[in-house]
Amino acid sequence: MDPLTIVMVVILAALVFFMFRNSRKRRKEQDETRSKMVPGAEVMTNFGLYGTLVSVNEDDNTAVIETSPGHEVKVHRQVLARVVEPKTTETDDTEVAGPELNEDHAITADSSAPEFGERIDDAPKKPGAKSDD
Repeated sequence: MDPLTIVMVVILAALVFFMFRNSRKRRKEQDETRSKMVPGAEVMTNFGLYGTLVSVNEDDNTAVIETSPGHEVKVHRQVLARVVEPKTTETDDTEVAGPELNEDHAITADSSAPEFGERIDDAPKKPGAKSDD
């Protein structure tokens, strides 16, 4: 056998090995995600919809997600992308404070933020710049 044929066979064998390894790894991740998808879990869909999983129907591959109190959405089970876990800091394991939400899960207005078009005068001045005083 010539060396070129041996190299080609080795490359083909490596390709097949990595294909099987990646598919096994992907299947393991899918099984892990599927085991976390139980009613009551916070989930995110492929198209960015967040909600609480109410039920999963294995027979017709559907899931019911409650997006806000009293509002449920029926989706195909495959669009459930991941289980959303609360973010914690590594030092004290407390939940990181996010934006304040009202009962409709809408972000409330921050009174310390400037209004649109409002000029902020206390910006740091560049050294050597002339002042208007």
